[in-house]
Amino acid sequence: MPLPFWWLVGVLFVACLCVGMTLPTVPLFVAGTLGLGNAWAGLAVGIAFLATILSRGFAGTLTDRQGAKVATVRGLFCYIAGAVVCLAAGLPGLRAIAAYEVLLIGRLLLGVGESLVAVGTITWCIGLVGPARSGQVLAWIGAAIYGALAVGGPLGIALYDRLGLAGAMAVATGLPALALLAVARLDGMPVMAAAQRPSIWRVVGRIAPQGAIVCLQGIGFAAIGAFFALHFRAQGWAHAGLGLTAFGAGFVLVRLLFGGLPDRIGGLPVAAASLAVEALGQALLWSATTPNAALAGAFMTGLGCSMVFPAMGRDVVHRVAPPLRGTAMGAFSAFQDLAYGLTGPLAGLLADWAGYRGVFLVGTVAAALGLAIALGLWIATRRPALTSH
Repeated sequence: MPLPFWWLVGVLFVACLCVGMTLPTVPLFVAGTLGLGNAWAGLAVGIAFLATILSRGFAGTLTDRQGAKVATVRGLFCYIAGAVVCLAAGLPGLRAIAAYEVLLIGRLLLGVGESLVAVGTITWCIGLVGPARSGQVLAWIGAAIYGALAVGGPLGIALYDRLGLAGAMAVATGLPALALLAVARLDGMPVMAAAQRPSIWRVVGRIAPQGAIVCLQGIGFAAIGAFFALHFRAQGWAHAGLGLTAFGAGFVLVRLLFGGLPDRIGGLPVAAASLAVEALGQALLWSATTPNAALAGAFMTGLGCSMVFPAMGRDVVHRVAPPLRGTAMGAFSAFQDLAYGLTGPLAGLLADWAGYRGVFLVGTVAAALGLAIALGLWIATRRPALTSH
């Protein structure tokens, strides 16, 4: 891999620490400090992903037409603005509803930033190393993102417990600013012209099966991000911030060991095996009666979630022309954002009714459905080869 690729991976890690610090602290602030319910906490987490979904098409078009560096830089500015607004929500003197409304605005800005940074960076890195290694590119990009979530989760909670939301977000504001300074040193990729650009919906239609698999996979991570810390505190267990750390450790471990596997054996077999492991991890979380068992479930979920996005993303890259890669990756990523955006508020309602364990049962069922789709597609793609012998 060329040096600029690793530089971009490092930039992405630093920037995503900002997101990792907010994931566990936002529900604690909403449900604890503001005294609002689990559904409101879930909405505050999920609304960032809703903003990401709605901005994916714009991010992909901007990347294809003006370049990956332009999209990445604009996304980092959105990160900074979002963290500053979230900081304002934690300042004393605001009523609970007013603080919550300000927090939602900050979360929306963070969601737009995530869309631009992710699509821009992915397209930039694939342009640097070529589509033949797209699975490996997506593996390292994901390792940077989820590694940042693993570190940012406990860091965010530690700062929140000592300094409150405003203090934690003050630290978070500086991280994308550092990333912005680092990106300024890199040369952007040339923009490739497309003779004809299909609508975003035609692109979505071409990648819908892969997108559905990624969507179902994402529910398990979203459940951990939104409700793991609340579940631990409701049980009276210590180390609530280690849920994302356990998840991220499993996630990054698999990326490091098997990052090139989709490029060697194909995306569908890798996705199928991964979803089976995720389903087991979510089932363990659902049934856990001790904190160690719950952390093991989070770790197994990370192991399972790790390779689904690069496995399916590798197939997406090979289904579209090079000038449309940004649009295709934006649409593909939106499927995962859909899972993240809906899981928070819907699972919050479920948690109010059935407790936090029920959230992880939903994650188990979702991963099993994703496994069924992946197996069906894999069998369908192998059938012509089998019948030709």
